Amino acid sequence: MFARVAVDALPFGVYLTDAAGIVRHANSAASARHADVLDLDIRALLPLADAGDAFSHAFERLAAGEPAMVRWEGRVGGDGRMIQLHVARWRDEDGAWGGYVVATPDTTDSHRTRDALIATGLALSTSIDLERVYREVALQLQRALRIDALAIAVADDETLALSAVQLAGYDEEAQAVETRLRPDWLECLAAGETVVHASGSGGHEVSAPIISEEGVLGAITVRSWWLESVHDVEEARGVLRTVAAQTAAAIDRSFLVRRVEQKRRLEAIGEVAAGVAHELRNPLFGISSAAQLLRLRAKDDPAVDRNVTRILREVERLNGMLSSLLEYGRPQPLVLRDGDPDELWDEVLDANRQRLEESGLTMTRSRPDGGVMVRFDGAQLGQVLLNILVNAIDAAPEGSMLTLQSSVLPHGGWRCRLHNGGPPIPADALPRVFEIFFSLKSGGTGIGLALCRRIMEELGGTIAIESAPDVGTAVTLTLPPLASSATGGA
Repeated sequence: MFARVAVDALPFGVYLTDAAGIVRHANSAASARHADVLDLDIRALLPLADAGDAFSHAFERLAAGEPAMVRWEGRVGGDGRMIQLHVARWRDEDGAWGGYVVATPDTTDSHRTRDALIATGLALSTSIDLERVYREVALQLQRALRIDALAIAVADDETLALSAVQLAGYDEEAQAVETRLRPDWLECLAAGETVVHASGSGGHEVSAPIISEEGVLGAITVRSWWLESVHDVEEARGVLRTVAAQTAAAIDRSFLVRRVEQKRRLEAIGEVAAGVAHELRNPLFGISSAAQLLRLRAKDDPAVDRNVTRILREVERLNGMLSSLLEYGRPQPLVLRDGDPDELWDEVLDANRQRLEESGLTMTRSRPDGGVMVRFDGAQLGQVLLNILVNAIDAAPEGSMLTLQSSVLPHGGWRCRLHNGGPPIPADALPRVFEIFFSLKSGGTGIGLALCRRIMEELGGTIAIESAPDVGTAVTLTLPPLASSATGGA
Protein backbone atom coordinates (compact mmCIF):
# COMPACT_ATOMS: atom_id res chain seq x y z
CA MET A 1 0.00 0.00 0.00
CA PHE A 2 2.75 2.43 0.96
CA ALA A 3 4.71 1.65 -2.21
CA ARG A 4 1.65 2.28 -4.41
CA VAL A 5 0.92 5.62 -2.70
CA ALA A 6 4.56 6.67 -3.09
CA VAL A 7 4.67 5.74 -6.78
CA ASP A 8 1.34 7.50 -7.44
CA ALA A 9 2.75 10.69 -5.94
CA LEU A 10 5.53 10.87 -8.57
CA PRO A 11 4.88 13.54 -11.25
CA PHE A 12 6.11 11.31 -14.11
CA GLY A 13 4.89 8.03 -15.55
CA VAL A 14 5.86 4.74 -13.92
CA TYR A 15 4.84 1.47 -15.60
CA LEU A 16 5.05 -2.11 -14.33
CA THR A 17 5.31 -4.72 -17.10
CA ASP A 18 5.56 -8.47 -17.21
CA ALA A 19 8.54 -10.28 -18.67
CA ALA A 20 7.15 -9.77 -22.19
CA GLY A 21 6.85 -5.97 -21.78
CA ILE A 22 3.05 -5.87 -21.40
CA VAL A 23 1.86 -3.16 -18.97
CA ARG A 24 0.20 -4.66 -15.90
CA HIS A 25 0.12 -1.62 -13.59
CA ALA A 26 0.68 2.16 -14.02
CA ASN A 27 0.78 5.07 -11.61
CA SER A 28 -1.56 8.05 -11.70
CA ALA A 29 0.69 10.18 -13.94
CA ALA A 30 0.94 7.41 -16.55
CA SER A 31 -2.80 6.68 -16.46
CA ALA A 32 -3.60 10.37 -16.87
CA ARG A 33 -1.38 10.57 -19.94
CA HIS A 34 -2.64 7.38 -21.61
CA ALA A 35 -6.19 6.05 -21.55
CA ASP A 36 -6.57 2.27 -21.19
CA VAL A 37 -2.85 1.83 -20.59
CA LEU A 38 -3.17 -1.68 -19.14
CA ASP A 39 -2.42 -4.73 -21.29
CA LEU A 40 -0.59 -2.62 -23.87
CA ASP A 41 2.94 -3.34 -25.01
CA ILE A 42 5.26 -0.69 -23.53
CA ARG A 43 7.19 -0.66 -26.81
CA ALA A 44 4.16 0.61 -28.70
CA LEU A 45 2.81 2.76 -25.89
CA LEU A 46 5.57 5.38 -25.82
CA PRO A 47 5.92 7.17 -29.19
CA LEU A 48 9.70 7.31 -29.28
CA ALA A 49 11.98 6.89 -32.25
CA ASP A 50 13.08 3.23 -32.43
CA ALA A 51 11.28 2.56 -29.13
CA GLY A 52 10.72 -1.09 -29.99
CA ASP A 53 14.39 -1.82 -30.64
CA ALA A 54 15.52 0.20 -27.62
CA PHE A 55 13.14 -1.56 -25.21
CA SER A 56 13.91 -5.01 -26.64
CA HIS A 57 17.63 -4.39 -26.22
CA ALA A 58 17.10 -3.18 -22.65
CA PHE A 59 14.93 -6.21 -21.80
CA GLU A 60 17.54 -8.61 -23.21
CA ARG A 61 20.35 -7.05 -21.17
CA LEU A 62 18.31 -6.99 -17.96
CA ALA A 63 17.08 -10.55 -18.47
CA ALA A 64 20.68 -11.66 -18.87
CA GLY A 65 21.43 -10.05 -15.52
CA GLU A 66 24.07 -7.63 -16.88
CA PRO A 67 23.19 -4.16 -15.45
CA ALA A 68 20.84 -3.32 -12.64
CA MET A 69 19.21 -0.65 -14.79
CA VAL A 70 19.26 0.57 -18.41
CA ARG A 71 18.78 4.29 -19.11
CA TRP A 72 18.47 6.39 -22.25
CA GLU A 73 16.82 9.60 -23.48
CA GLY A 74 14.29 10.16 -26.23
CA ARG A 75 12.01 12.74 -27.82
CA VAL A 76 8.26 12.27 -27.44
CA GLY A 77 5.77 13.42 -30.05
CA GLY A 78 6.18 16.52 -32.17
CA ASP A 79 6.22 19.13 -29.40
CA GLY A 80 9.91 18.71 -28.60
CA ARG A 81 9.29 17.12 -25.20
CA MET A 82 12.16 14.96 -23.95
CA ILE A 83 11.89 12.08 -21.50
CA GLN A 84 14.53 9.94 -19.87
CA LEU A 85 13.69 6.24 -19.65
CA HIS A 86 14.84 4.13 -16.70
CA VAL A 87 14.22 0.38 -17.03
CA ALA A 88 14.93 -2.07 -14.18
CA ARG A 89 13.92 -5.61 -13.16
CA TRP A 90 11.34 -6.12 -10.42
CA ARG A 91 10.71 -9.09 -8.18
CA ASP A 92 7.59 -10.18 -6.35
CA GLU A 93 7.28 -10.84 -2.62
CA ASP A 94 8.71 -14.32 -3.07
CA GLY A 95 11.78 -12.95 -4.84
CA ALA A 96 10.77 -14.29 -8.23
CA TRP A 97 11.56 -12.14 -11.25
CA GLY A 98 8.27 -10.71 -12.48
CA GLY A 99 9.18 -8.27 -15.27
CA TYR A 100 10.27 -4.67 -15.62
CA VAL A 101 9.71 -1.24 -14.09
CA VAL A 102 9.78 1.65 -16.58
CA ALA A 103 10.05 5.24 -15.28
CA THR A 104 9.76 8.23 -17.68
CA PRO A 105 10.76 11.52 -15.99
CA ASP A 106 10.44 14.60 -18.19
CA THR A 107 13.85 16.13 -18.98
CA THR A 108 12.70 18.79 -21.44
CA ASP A 109 13.86 21.73 -19.30
CA SER A 110 17.30 20.30 -18.56
CA HIS A 111 17.70 19.24 -22.20
CA ARG A 112 16.76 22.75 -23.35
CA THR A 113 19.25 24.17 -20.87
CA ARG A 114 21.97 21.86 -22.12
CA ASP A 115 21.27 22.79 -25.75
CA ALA A 116 21.30 26.48 -24.86
CA LEU A 117 24.66 26.20 -23.10
CA ILE A 118 26.14 24.38 -26.08
CA ALA A 119 24.68 26.99 -28.45
CA THR A 120 26.08 29.78 -26.28
CA GLY A 121 29.54 28.25 -26.30
CA LEU A 122 29.48 27.79 -30.08
CA ALA A 123 28.12 31.29 -30.76
CA LEU A 124 30.59 33.03 -28.44
CA SER A 125 33.58 30.99 -29.63
CA THR A 126 33.60 32.78 -32.99
CA SER A 127 32.35 36.25 -32.06
CA ILE A 128 34.78 39.13 -31.51
CA ASP A 129 32.16 41.90 -31.65
CA LEU A 130 31.23 42.76 -28.07
CA GLU A 131 27.74 44.00 -28.90
CA ARG A 132 27.01 40.67 -30.57
CA VAL A 133 28.45 38.83 -27.56
CA TYR A 134 26.06 40.63 -25.19
CA ARG A 135 23.05 40.02 -27.43
CA GLU A 136 23.89 36.33 -27.80
CA VAL A 137 24.31 35.89 -24.05
CA ALA A 138 20.91 37.49 -23.40
CA LEU A 139 19.23 35.33 -26.06
CA GLN A 140 20.67 32.05 -24.78
CA LEU A 141 19.90 32.85 -21.15
CA GLN A 142 16.27 33.36 -22.10
CA ARG A 143 16.35 29.95 -23.81
CA ALA A 144 18.13 28.17 -20.98
CA LEU A 145 16.15 29.55 -18.02
CA ARG A 146 12.58 30.64 -17.42
CA ILE A 147 13.40 34.27 -16.71
CA ASP A 148 11.43 37.47 -17.05
CA ALA A 149 14.32 39.97 -16.83
CA LEU A 150 18.08 40.10 -17.21
CA ALA A 151 20.93 42.59 -16.98
CA ILE A 152 24.53 42.36 -18.19
CA ALA A 153 26.95 44.85 -16.63
CA VAL A 154 30.52 45.49 -17.75
CA ALA A 155 33.31 47.13 -15.77
CA ASP A 156 35.02 50.23 -17.14
CA ASP A 157 38.63 49.46 -18.11
CA GLU A 158 40.05 52.25 -15.98
CA THR A 159 37.67 52.92 -13.09
CA LEU A 160 36.12 49.41 -12.86
CA ALA A 161 32.73 51.15 -12.47
CA LEU A 162 29.90 48.80 -13.50
CA SER A 163 27.36 49.91 -16.07
CA ALA A 164 24.65 47.93 -17.87
CA VAL A 165 25.29 47.09 -21.54
CA GLN A 166 22.23 44.85 -21.94
CA LEU A 167 18.85 45.14 -20.18
CA ALA A 168 15.61 43.27 -20.85
CA GLY A 169 12.37 42.82 -18.95
CA TYR A 170 12.82 45.51 -16.30
CA ASP A 171 10.16 48.20 -15.96
CA GLU A 172 12.56 50.64 -14.28
CA GLU A 173 14.79 53.13 -16.06
CA ALA A 174 18.28 51.86 -16.86
CA GLN A 175 19.89 54.11 -14.25
CA ALA A 176 17.50 52.87 -11.57
CA VAL A 177 18.21 49.22 -12.47
CA GLU A 178 21.96 49.84 -12.27
CA THR A 179 21.64 51.56 -8.90
CA ARG A 180 19.50 48.79 -7.43
CA LEU A 181 21.55 45.88 -8.79
CA ARG A 182 25.02 47.35 -8.19
CA PRO A 183 25.25 46.00 -4.58
CA ASP A 184 24.43 42.50 -5.90
CA TRP A 185 27.07 42.81 -8.62
CA LEU A 186 29.70 43.95 -6.15
CA GLU A 187 28.74 41.15 -3.74
CA CYS A 188 29.10 38.41 -6.34
CA LEU A 189 32.37 39.89 -7.60
CA ALA A 190 33.77 40.08 -4.08
CA ALA A 191 32.74 36.48 -3.38
CA GLY A 192 33.74 35.21 -6.82
CA GLU A 193 30.50 33.21 -6.84
CA THR A 194 26.82 33.51 -7.72
CA VAL A 195 24.50 35.18 -5.21
CA VAL A 196 20.72 34.98 -4.86
CA HIS A 197 18.42 37.70 -3.54
CA ALA A 198 14.67 38.18 -3.43
CA SER A 199 13.58 40.72 -6.02
CA GLY A 200 11.73 43.78 -4.79
CA SER A 201 9.08 43.26 -7.48
CA GLY A 202 8.72 39.52 -6.81
CA GLY A 203 10.64 36.37 -7.64
CA HIS A 204 14.37 35.89 -7.19
CA GLU A 205 17.39 37.53 -8.80
CA VAL A 206 20.56 35.50 -9.36
CA SER A 207 23.81 37.35 -10.07
CA ALA A 208 27.05 35.81 -11.33
CA PRO A 209 30.49 37.45 -11.70
CA ILE A 210 32.22 37.75 -15.06
CA ILE A 211 35.88 37.29 -14.13
CA SER A 212 38.88 36.20 -16.19
CA GLU A 213 42.61 35.91 -15.57
CA GLU A 214 42.86 39.55 -16.62
CA GLY A 215 40.62 40.58 -13.72
CA VAL A 216 37.08 41.86 -13.20
CA LEU A 217 35.03 42.15 -16.39
CA GLY A 218 31.47 42.53 -15.11
CA ALA A 219 28.42 40.63 -13.84
CA ILE A 220 25.16 39.07 -15.06
CA THR A 221 21.81 39.13 -13.24
CA VAL A 222 18.66 37.21 -14.15
CA ARG A 223 15.24 37.56 -12.50
CA SER A 224 12.68 34.76 -12.41
CA TRP A 225 9.30 34.23 -10.81
CA TRP A 226 9.65 30.45 -11.18
CA LEU A 227 12.66 29.82 -8.93
CA GLU A 228 10.69 28.17 -6.18
CA SER A 229 12.58 25.11 -4.94
CA VAL A 230 16.19 24.85 -3.81
CA HIS A 231 16.80 22.68 -6.86
CA ASP A 232 15.45 25.38 -9.20
CA VAL A 233 17.74 27.99 -7.65
CA GLU A 234 20.80 25.74 -7.78
CA GLU A 235 20.13 24.86 -11.41
CA ALA A 236 19.83 28.57 -12.28
CA ARG A 237 23.07 29.29 -10.43
CA GLY A 238 24.87 26.54 -12.33
CA VAL A 239 23.61 27.73 -15.71
CA LEU A 240 24.46 31.36 -14.97
CA ARG A 241 27.91 30.39 -13.70
CA THR A 242 28.63 28.57 -16.97
CA VAL A 243 27.32 31.38 -19.18
CA ALA A 244 29.33 33.96 -17.19
CA ALA A 245 32.51 31.94 -17.75
CA GLN A 246 31.77 31.70 -21.49
CA THR A 247 31.10 35.45 -21.59
CA ALA A 248 34.41 36.20 -19.85
CA ALA A 249 36.26 34.09 -22.41
CA ALA A 250 34.49 35.87 -25.29
CA ILE A 251 35.29 39.34 -23.89
CA ASP A 252 38.94 38.39 -23.37
CA ARG A 253 39.16 37.06 -26.92
CA SER A 254 37.64 40.26 -28.32
CA PHE A 255 40.16 42.39 -26.41
CA LEU A 256 43.03 40.18 -27.58
CA VAL A 257 42.00 40.37 -31.24
CA ARG A 258 41.65 44.15 -31.08
CA ARG A 259 45.04 44.43 -29.40
CA VAL A 260 46.68 42.27 -32.08
CA GLU A 261 45.04 44.30 -34.85
CA GLN A 262 46.15 47.54 -33.23
CA LYS A 263 49.70 46.24 -32.84
CA ARG A 264 49.88 45.24 -36.51
CA ARG A 265 48.58 48.64 -37.58
CA LEU A 266 51.14 50.42 -35.42
CA GLU A 267 53.93 48.21 -36.75
CA ALA A 268 52.94 49.07 -40.32
CA ILE A 269 52.85 52.79 -39.50
CA GLY A 270 56.21 52.46 -37.78
CA GLU A 271 57.82 50.86 -40.82
CA VAL A 272 56.56 53.66 -43.08
CA ALA A 273 57.66 56.32 -40.59
CA ALA A 274 61.17 54.85 -40.31
CA GLY A 275 61.46 54.66 -44.09
CA VAL A 276 60.37 58.28 -44.55
CA ALA A 277 62.78 59.46 -41.84
CA HIS A 278 65.68 57.61 -43.41
CA GLU A 279 64.97 59.06 -46.87
CA LEU A 280 64.69 62.64 -45.57
CA ARG A 281 67.82 62.67 -43.43
CA ASN A 282 70.28 63.16 -46.32
CA PRO A 283 68.33 65.95 -48.08
CA LEU A 284 67.99 67.82 -44.79
CA PHE A 285 71.71 67.49 -44.18
CA GLY A 286 72.30 68.94 -47.66
CA ILE A 287 69.93 71.86 -46.98
CA SER A 288 71.67 72.61 -43.68
CA SER A 289 75.12 72.51 -45.26
CA ALA A 290 74.06 74.79 -48.13
CA ALA A 291 72.46 77.27 -45.73
CA GLN A 292 75.57 77.47 -43.55
CA LEU A 293 77.74 77.96 -46.64
CA LEU A 294 75.42 80.76 -47.82
CA ARG A 295 75.72 82.43 -44.40
CA LEU A 296 79.54 82.43 -44.67
CA ARG A 297 79.50 83.93 -48.16
CA ALA A 298 76.91 86.61 -47.38
CA LYS A 299 77.73 87.27 -43.75
CA ASP A 300 77.51 91.02 -44.25
CA ASP A 301 73.94 90.87 -45.59
CA PRO A 302 71.42 91.06 -42.67
CA ALA A 303 68.51 89.86 -44.84
CA VAL A 304 70.39 86.75 -45.94
CA ASP A 305 71.54 86.04 -42.39
CA ARG A 306 67.94 86.37 -41.09
CA ASN A 307 66.58 83.96 -43.69
CA VAL A 308 69.42 81.47 -43.24
CA THR A 309 68.75 81.46 -39.49
CA ARG A 310 65.11 80.67 -40.21
CA ILE A 311 66.13 77.84 -42.58
CA LEU A 312 68.48 76.32 -40.00
CA ARG A 313 65.84 76.54 -37.26
CA GLU A 314 63.33 74.65 -39.42
CA VAL A 315 65.97 72.08 -40.37
CA GLU A 316 66.66 71.52 -36.68
CA ARG A 317 62.94 71.10 -35.99
CA LEU A 318 62.57 68.62 -38.85
CA ASN A 319 65.63 66.71 -37.63
CA GLY A 320 63.97 66.42 -34.24
CA MET A 321 60.84 65.07 -35.87
CA LEU A 322 62.86 62.56 -37.90
CA SER A 323 64.59 61.37 -34.75
CA SER A 324 61.16 60.81 -33.18
CA LEU A 325 59.99 59.00 -36.29
CA LEU A 326 62.98 56.68 -36.20
CA GLU A 327 62.38 56.03 -32.52
CA TYR A 328 58.73 55.25 -33.22
CA GLY A 329 59.45 53.08 -36.27
CA ARG A 330 62.37 51.14 -34.76
CA PRO A 331 61.36 50.30 -31.18
CA GLN A 332 64.00 49.06 -28.81
CA PRO A 333 63.60 45.54 -27.37
CA LEU A 334 62.00 45.53 -23.94
CA VAL A 335 64.35 45.07 -20.99
CA LEU A 336 61.91 44.00 -18.30
CA ARG A 337 62.52 44.14 -14.57
CA ASP A 338 60.24 43.70 -11.58
CA GLY A 339 59.81 46.91 -9.66
CA ASP A 340 57.54 49.63 -8.31
CA PRO A 341 56.62 52.14 -11.07
CA ASP A 342 55.97 54.81 -8.43
CA GLU A 343 59.71 54.80 -7.72
CA LEU A 344 60.23 55.65 -11.39
CA TRP A 345 57.76 58.51 -10.93
CA ASP A 346 59.99 59.75 -8.05
CA GLU A 347 62.94 60.02 -10.45
CA VAL A 348 60.93 61.75 -13.20
CA LEU A 349 59.44 64.29 -10.79
CA ASP A 350 62.83 65.05 -9.19
CA ALA A 351 64.39 65.63 -12.63
CA ASN A 352 61.58 68.04 -13.60
CA ARG A 353 61.10 69.90 -10.32
CA GLN A 354 62.58 73.08 -11.78
CA ARG A 355 60.17 72.94 -14.72
CA LEU A 356 57.27 72.70 -12.27
CA GLU A 357 58.55 75.61 -10.20
CA GLU A 358 59.09 77.82 -13.25
CA SER A 359 55.45 77.29 -14.20
CA GLY A 360 54.33 78.02 -10.64
CA LEU A 361 52.71 74.57 -10.38
CA THR A 362 52.29 72.45 -7.28
CA MET A 363 51.99 68.67 -7.28
CA THR A 364 49.76 66.69 -4.93
CA ARG A 365 50.41 63.00 -4.89
CA SER A 366 48.98 59.82 -3.38
CA ARG A 367 50.32 56.30 -3.70
CA PRO A 368 49.48 52.87 -2.25
CA ASP A 369 50.98 51.91 1.09
CA GLY A 370 53.69 49.34 0.58
CA GLY A 371 53.90 50.02 -3.15
CA VAL A 372 53.13 47.56 -5.93
CA MET A 373 55.38 45.13 -7.81
CA VAL A 374 54.88 44.85 -11.58
CA ARG A 375 57.15 44.21 -14.57
CA PHE A 376 58.24 47.02 -16.89
CA ASP A 377 61.09 48.48 -18.92
CA GLY A 378 62.39 51.39 -16.85
CA ALA A 379 63.80 53.41 -19.75
CA GLN A 380 60.70 53.14 -21.94
CA LEU A 381 58.15 53.60 -19.16
CA GLY A 382 60.19 56.57 -17.95
CA GLN A 383 59.83 58.08 -21.41
CA VAL A 384 56.04 57.71 -21.15
CA LEU A 385 55.94 59.30 -17.69
CA LEU A 386 58.10 62.21 -18.85
CA ASN A 387 55.92 62.79 -21.90
CA ILE A 388 52.62 62.93 -20.01
CA LEU A 389 54.18 65.10 -17.27
CA VAL A 390 55.51 67.65 -19.80
CA ASN A 391 52.12 67.72 -21.55
CA ALA A 392 50.36 68.27 -18.22
CA ILE A 393 52.75 71.10 -17.29
CA ASP A 394 52.28 72.77 -20.68
CA ALA A 395 48.48 72.54 -20.43
CA ALA A 396 48.04 73.56 -16.78
CA PRO A 397 47.30 77.23 -15.97
CA GLU A 398 50.16 78.99 -14.20
CA GLY A 399 49.94 78.66 -10.45
CA SER A 400 47.50 75.73 -10.58
CA MET A 401 47.80 72.21 -9.19
CA LEU A 402 48.63 68.86 -10.77
CA THR A 403 47.28 65.71 -9.11
CA LEU A 404 49.02 62.34 -9.36
CA GLN A 405 47.23 59.32 -7.88
CA SER A 406 48.56 55.76 -7.96
CA SER A 407 46.70 52.65 -6.82
CA VAL A 408 46.73 48.88 -6.90
CA LEU A 409 44.01 47.36 -9.08
CA PRO A 410 41.84 44.53 -7.67
CA HIS A 411 43.67 41.92 -9.76
CA GLY A 412 47.09 43.16 -8.61
CA GLY A 413 48.01 45.52 -11.44
CA TRP A 414 49.12 49.15 -11.16
CA ARG A 415 47.20 52.26 -12.11
CA CYS A 416 48.16 55.94 -12.06
CA ARG A 417 46.21 59.03 -13.01
CA LEU A 418 47.76 62.46 -13.72
CA HIS A 419 45.27 65.33 -13.78
CA ASN A 420 45.61 68.99 -14.73
CA GLY A 421 42.95 71.69 -14.62
CA GLY A 422 43.76 73.26 -17.97
CA PRO A 423 41.43 73.87 -20.91
CA PRO A 424 39.74 70.70 -22.20
CA ILE A 425 40.73 68.86 -25.33
CA PRO A 426 38.02 69.54 -27.95
CA ALA A 427 35.50 66.70 -28.11
CA ASP A 428 36.11 66.11 -31.83
CA ALA A 429 39.89 65.90 -31.25
CA LEU A 430 39.83 63.62 -28.18
CA PRO A 431 39.44 60.35 -30.15
CA ARG A 432 42.49 61.26 -32.26
CA VAL A 433 45.02 62.23 -29.61
CA PHE A 434 46.95 58.96 -29.99
CA GLU A 435 47.12 59.15 -33.78
CA ILE A 436 50.59 59.67 -35.17
CA PHE A 437 51.16 63.18 -36.62
CA PHE A 438 48.05 64.54 -34.87
CA SER A 439 48.88 67.35 -32.45
CA LEU A 440 47.06 70.21 -30.77
CA LYS A 441 50.31 71.94 -29.86
CA SER A 442 51.69 74.67 -32.06
CA GLY A 443 54.77 73.17 -33.65
CA GLY A 444 54.06 69.72 -32.16
CA THR A 445 55.07 66.62 -34.10
CA GLY A 446 52.15 64.44 -33.07
CA ILE A 447 54.49 61.55 -32.28
CA GLY A 448 54.81 61.73 -28.49
CA LEU A 449 51.44 60.29 -27.46
CA ALA A 450 51.47 57.77 -30.31
CA LEU A 451 54.84 56.56 -29.01
CA CYS A 452 53.44 56.43 -25.45
CA ARG A 453 50.57 54.22 -26.54
CA ARG A 454 52.87 51.87 -28.43
CA ILE A 455 55.15 51.50 -25.39
CA MET A 456 52.24 50.90 -22.99
CA GLU A 457 50.74 48.25 -25.26
CA GLU A 458 54.09 46.50 -25.59
CA LEU A 459 54.24 46.42 -21.78
CA GLY A 460 50.76 44.84 -21.74
CA GLY A 461 49.22 47.97 -20.22
CA THR A 462 46.95 50.79 -21.32
CA ILE A 463 46.91 54.55 -21.66
CA ALA A 464 43.72 56.62 -21.76
CA ILE A 465 42.85 60.32 -21.77
CA GLU A 466 39.71 61.96 -20.40
CA SER A 467 38.96 65.64 -20.84
CA ALA A 468 35.91 67.78 -20.11
CA PRO A 469 35.08 71.46 -19.53
CA ASP A 470 35.40 72.66 -15.92
CA VAL A 471 37.19 69.41 -15.05
CA GLY A 472 40.41 69.48 -17.02
CA THR A 473 42.34 66.60 -18.52
CA ALA A 474 43.49 63.33 -16.95
CA VAL A 475 45.82 60.69 -18.35
CA THR A 476 45.48 57.19 -16.90
CA LEU A 477 48.14 54.47 -17.21
CA THR A 478 47.76 50.84 -16.18
CA LEU A 479 50.21 47.93 -16.03
CA PRO A 480 49.16 44.29 -15.56
CA PRO A 481 50.04 42.17 -12.53
CA LEU A 482 53.19 40.07 -12.63
CA ALA A 483 51.29 36.90 -13.57
CA SER A 484 50.08 38.39 -16.88
CA SER A 485 52.83 40.93 -17.71
CA ALA A 486 54.35 41.25 -21.13
CA THR A 487 57.42 39.15 -21.81
CA GLY A 488 60.61 40.39 -23.30
CA GLY A 489 64.34 40.34 -23.09
CA ALA A 490 65.90 40.73 -19.70
